[in-house]
Amino acid sequence: MKTQVVGGSSAVHEAASLLQKGEVVALPTETVYGLAAKALDPAACAKIFEAKERPLSDPLIIHIPDIDWLDRLAKSSTLAKRLAQTFWPGPLTVVVERKDCVPDLVTAGQETVAIRMSAHPLFAKVLNTLGEPVAAPSANRFGRISPTTAHHVLEELGGRIPLILDGGPCAHGIESTIVLVVDDKLQILRPGPVTKEHLSGFAEILECESDILSPGRLKSHYAPQTPLEVHPSSTLKSWPRSHRKTGLLSWQHPLPGFQAVEILTASGNAAEAASRLYGAMRALDAAGMDLIVAEEPPDSGLGAAISDRLRKAAAR
Repeated sequence: MKTQVVGGSSAVHEAASLLQKGEVVALPTETVYGLAAKALDPAACAKIFEAKERPLSDPLIIHIPDIDWLDRLAKSSTLAKRLAQTFWPGPLTVVVERKDCVPDLVTAGQETVAIRMSAHPLFAKVLNTLGEPVAAPSANRFGRISPTTAHHVLEELGGRIPLILDGGPCAHGIESTIVLVVDDKLQILRPGPVTKEHLSGFAEILECESDILSPGRLKSHYAPQTPLEVHPSSTLKSWPRSHRKTGLLSWQHPLPGFQAVEILTASGNAAEAASRLYGAMRALDAAGMDLIVAEEPPDSGLGAAISDRLRKAAAR
């Protein structure tokens, strides 16, 4: 299969047409690029799992064209609606009790479904043209670094999918926040651009573990091929020289003793660091290092989401 990379509004109808025919298409979102198929078509969604080599036990996020679809796919939740009205379109996914129209394949057989509404204008145009929701996990092979440019998608899925809609680099650069709605409380299943601080004004945040299956909750995920370790900055300042070629993923400042260095944010801005995270990981992965070491980010606000991705990348 030849994978076509197309850009701009003129390609929206081509992408929507392929989706309508039951194909998969890579689309830009404000978080990372997603691999989309019609959410209510199990045969189409099966192509997502095939292209990504994704286990069927890992549920998919449904992306909706407008907020009215929340009531069509999920059972009523006042708290979920309040979150949707505040944060949609945007990088927040809500996990709520599903209705029967949602295929078991999408939810991994659970009675909950993950739903969000993307803020990317090209993604929105495709869904409005299609007129129905799509399921769209990240457009990469399972467990690998998520793609934040069309070129990243081509590296991951070239020859496996028919079309990539090029919408430029993703603004946030990490996946959406996922929250489980439990009556009038919330549980953060995956940290992301909508932070705990943003959510705490809406409901009590539960700190206990949940057995709900949710995208991005596997221990090992978002991983480069090169082994990666996470260390505090105090350790990295005196990193021992060795025969191993070691690359550094630095939060803010370059440090001596490393053969390749990627800095996430010279200004210390967490949003900039998040937007650069996966691209920097890919650059170090391609640099021929024996090891990548990452500096621990601040573990609050958006730093908590970046820390989550680094821990999972290191778990391999």
